[in-house]
Amino acid sequence: MTLPAAVILAGGFGTRLPEVSATRPKPMADVGGRPFLELVVAHLRSCGVREVVFSTGYKSEVIEAHFGDGARFGVAARCVREPEPLGTAGALRLALPFLGDRALVLNGDTYVDVDVAAMLAAHLAAGAAATLAAVPREDASRFGRLVVEGDRLTGFEEKRPERAPGLINAGVYLLERRVIEAIPAGRAVSFERETLPGLLAAGAPVGVFRHAGAFEDIGIPESLAAFREWAASPARGS
Repeated sequence: MTLPAAVILAGGFGTRLPEVSATRPKPMADVGGRPFLELVVAHLRSCGVREVVFSTGYKSEVIEAHFGDGARFGVAARCVREPEPLGTAGALRLALPFLGDRALVLNGDTYVDVDVAAMLAAHLAAGAAATLAAVPREDASRFGRLVVEGDRLTGFEEKRPERAPGLINAGVYLLERRVIEAIPAGRAVSFERETLPGLLAAGAPVGVFRHAGAFEDIGIPESLAAFREWAASPARGS
């Protein structure tokens, strides 16, 4: 099974990580002597992904200089710069000329070791327009929960003050090309707040792929420190 190209959304400013963002984009934060983004690419490569498109914005040149054409990381890589902040979906729309029938989309500041081939198999078997990876949380109150029937997404629950378990969005998607083509070009668009709810409202099939592995973000100093510790742990084989 040929895996689609991966689009890594890496254009954010990283305002909550000033010690990193002063000199580099947030996804290039140092983790054990390697940029965080390198670990994300290494996982994709281990899954069989061979093409990576970096959607860049803030300090694009740092990512471009490090990864180049991707050859030394075992992938074919290219960077697509946002001319201005375009949101998650708007940035994805810019990458359309470099994509095939579908794309794997993920956030550059989150490490999710999802089995890409298994997720693609589920996506194709369901005939889904989009499939998202979901992770279970004993306390999903600060994230908001996914409303799921079987393996299909039917809606979203807003954040609640009370502690309760649930499935949350891991921010990893498989999208058919037509979904990306339908994103308005030339303006800021949020995938989470506009595109995904729009698919549900239109009755498009949106699959849910349950992921029980790692889901680690580096969005704030505490979570970056926790990820560094996790990445270096002997149990992970680092």
